[in-house]
Amino acid sequence: MERTITVKGTGKVSAKPDLIVVRMDVTTRATRYEETMNEAATAIARLQKAIEKANFEKAALKTTDFSIDTDYESYRDEDGNYKSRFRGYVCVQKTKLEFPLDTKQLSAVIEHVSNSMAEPKLSINFTIKDVDAVQDELLANAAANARHRAELLAKGAGATLGELLQIDYTWGELHVFSPTRLTFSEDILYSQERMPELEPDDIDLSDNATFVWALT
Repeated sequence: MERTITVKGTGKVSAKPDLIVVRMDVTTRATRYEETMNEAATAIARLQKAIEKANFEKAALKTTDFSIDTDYESYRDEDGNYKSRFRGYVCVQKTKLEFPLDTKQLSAVIEHVSNSMAEPKLSINFTIKDVDAVQDELLANAAANARHRAELLAKGAGATLGELLQIDYTWGELHVFSPTRLTFSEDILYSQERMPELEPDDIDLSDNATFVWALT
């Protein structure tokens, strides 16, 4: 019977963020469909103009999701029964703007978007541009970690690590974002004050793979 050893390797990487992702979600409501769509188009045009003032091409504003739906409200009739009535339409547009880490540039974006009258819901994250390179490093570290553990265990058992027989790895989406989060109350967001210089926290990632070796 062939002797084997199975070891789980863990890869760890700590990376500095080099990319800012500003997400801007705009919701528009109106009684008529045409009016809703016109207001939605106006809101996006205002965001595009705002980022142009912050020295971006308007095409840099990317749409990540677009939805339009009917809008109803619940009410009680004269008999106290709950009913629903049509109020109009609601359009939700989710957009994002990505650019290299530069908090001065971020401050300019926030300032111009705040003055745009588009009134978007903002969320700001710090991430990494080359995610594939980070994932490659994670997997290489996981393999090296597993081999190191396997060699220690084999040596302790009086055996020698032989041929690699199997690798089990489940691909999963990495959450490649810094734990640093920027949040603004509505009053602060639409103030005229510039934000201070920021140094977002490093992104700590880990991933696992299982390796099977023969023992000799």
